[in-house]
Amino acid sequence: MGQYGIFIIAYFLGAIPFAYIAGRFKNIDVRKHGSGNMGTTNAFRVLGVKWGIAVLLGDALKGAMAAWLGYHFFGPWGGIVGGLLAMAGHSWNPLFGFKPSGKGVASGLGIILVLMPKITILAILVFAIVVFLSRYVSLGSVFGTITVLISVFVYDKPVAYKVFIVIAAALVLIRHRTNFQRILNGTESRVGQKK
Repeated sequence: MGQYGIFIIAYFLGAIPFAYIAGRFKNIDVRKHGSGNMGTTNAFRVLGVKWGIAVLLGDALKGAMAAWLGYHFFGPWGGIVGGLLAMAGHSWNPLFGFKPSGKGVASGLGIILVLMPKITILAILVFAIVVFLSRYVSLGSVFGTITVLISVFVYDKPVAYKVFIVIAAALVLIRHRTNFQRILNGTESRVGQKK
């Protein structure tokens, strides 16, 4: 298997279900509440801010580790392959029958933190402002992702990073289509909203 085995590791790093694990501490199965996703947004929605932050950090860490491993062994292209595999493991978790689970935003945050730290700071700022104003974590996630997408081209980052963010942004936007619908319908949960 050799060095290429790090990509298998990257995939299974992405599959670590931090939202599910956090939910177990509160005797809550996050798959049966909120949107049913095992991601950061649903963790905030179902478990509250403190546990949501813990899940955010865990999901970001696994993305960062996967990207770092890929970059360390194979450079920029290895970094994005490792990162995308982690997002795939998170989004279609093999531990739960490959059913759609998280949406990959927090894992993506960890990936860009390793590959594009300055752009990450900008994306976090946009995310925080949008969530503060709207109380929608999902909306903040989408705007943060779009910020990275635009910034990568404005600052003319390497082709590998452009390929990554185009794929990752498409994944994030497609996976958030139900959130858009709920926002339009007025049924999307807000941060701090009582369940």
